[in-house]
Amino acid sequence: MNPPLRLLVIGGVAAGASCAARARRLDEHASIIMLDRGPDVSFANCGLPYHIGGEIAERGALAVQTPAGLKSLLNLDVRTGCEALRIDRAGKRVEVRQVADGHCEWISYDKLMLAPGASPLRPALPGIDDARVHTLRNLQDMDRILAAAGTARRAVVIGAGFIGIEMAEQLRHRGLAVQLVELQEQVLPQLDAPMSALLASELQRQGVTVMTGERVTAFEPADAVLHCRLASGRVLEADLVILSIGVQPETTLAREAGLALGPRGHILVDEFMRTSDPDIHAAGDAVLTRDRIDGSAVSVPLGGPANRQGRVAADCMLLGDRARPYPGSLGTAIVRAFDVVAGITGWSEKRLLAAGKAHDSITVNAEHHAGYYPGAKPMSLKILWEPDTGRLLGAQATGFEGVDKRLDVLATALAGGMTVDDLCHLELAYAPPFGSAKDIVNLAGFAACNKRDGLVTPAASLPADANVQVLDVRPKALAEAFPVPGGAINIPFPALRASLDRLDPRRPVVTVCAFGKMSYFAARILAQQGFEVRSFAGGMRGNVDPRSPGKMPG
Repeated sequence: MNPPLRLLVIGGVAAGASCAARARRLDEHASIIMLDRGPDVSFANCGLPYHIGGEIAERGALAVQTPAGLKSLLNLDVRTGCEALRIDRAGKRVEVRQVADGHCEWISYDKLMLAPGASPLRPALPGIDDARVHTLRNLQDMDRILAAAGTARRAVVIGAGFIGIEMAEQLRHRGLAVQLVELQEQVLPQLDAPMSALLASELQRQGVTVMTGERVTAFEPADAVLHCRLASGRVLEADLVILSIGVQPETTLAREAGLALGPRGHILVDEFMRTSDPDIHAAGDAVLTRDRIDGSAVSVPLGGPANRQGRVAADCMLLGDRARPYPGSLGTAIVRAFDVVAGITGWSEKRLLAAGKAHDSITVNAEHHAGYYPGAKPMSLKILWEPDTGRLLGAQATGFEGVDKRLDVLATALAGGMTVDDLCHLELAYAPPFGSAKDIVNLAGFAACNKRDGLVTPAASLPADANVQVLDVRPKALAEAFPVPGGAINIPFPALRASLDRLDPRRPVVTVCAFGKMSYFAARILAQQGFEVRSFAGGMRGNVDPRSPGKMPG
């Protein structure tokens, strides 16, 4: 009889804990030791901002498991306050130091799992070590931010990505004046700019001062306040600063052990999460996995992929040839800012452009359930696809309700290699309180097929050329209440066929409506009457009026 497997897991939280738990379910006799240098081995790090803001009232709710609980449930030997110092690959052992007293020992393994995660970036800026400048990674960081927020009046959040937006929202919930600083020219840079506009508008509507295209250059203590100096020359006053500008993999241990790393220090793994040493696996924020769209190596520091990767690693260790590979990552992510939700799955257009990949796109707008049922809220959906095949490449959604449902549908479609034609005929759950007979996902498929078939030429923006006629086919009252910037000829759609003489057939036309559907109908009429015509993509409801933050024009 073979001796029990000795599995050593370095790092808990998502990937490490998932690996250890799956290994125990597969092998009751294995010796499983899990190490973490911090005091907590399994906690809900995605929930940290929401405890700071008070939405998660009890701190204990974030402690998913304790060492005692994991011992009782899974018979795991969990050791907190233990730091792995180095790996002896030849001897298959790891040197471990007790943080409390410095005592060192060697722990042997048959299989080693590395789940060190990633740490928040802290650039070498003057004053960055001031105690008022915080990052958020674990429960102890959360406790420090919570204590500081208790007496603070002004907060500066640096970085308007997913975590930065969550922190801005939660600090506003606590009543702090919040200034949000982002280096890029938009909030939520992971999305294409038009798809993040409503989110920016909502942040401003809720009292967050949003500054894009700005870079912090220094932190300067001044009496009881911290000055945050920007490259533009502006100086922001803060009692509390949150740095949320990205993460870097914690892979010193792997590098010193001679494991193969990627260009930015991530651990290279195969589809079974094996490193360049077949007895050492790795998963989570510290690794590069396969992009599910094009097969390239990609870092996706998200909790969902980390959990699934940990399971794959355990299966490989214990199931051998029966293990199923990790299929890759899509980077599906979502964020809420007060009443607005936005998210992405797959590739954005800016990423496709940067990679030089051929693509096409369409943006549609609709309500999240049947418009005649009370409470219908507007939503924008953008999809991207390969021009030749119609295969989906990515999707983004923003709105007030139902955004998560559509992102999940489209993430599934991406994983299945579906095309825009397939979206047309997805049979999605429909009843008036939940959706529409033609869901916005179906509408996106219809619009994409219309574009591929040459039935419509979308206009991404309103024309700057004075020779182009802008035709607004919304009802007169709506057109007057929310006029098209720059002016337009208003012919409500029902009157269009009888009013073609109001348009000059020698000049091109861009049609405009609220959601994009009626402008498409109008464009089809004009095209068949010989006009050169384009339809304003997404409609006016899909484009936040920059002169009136928080309002949707039409």
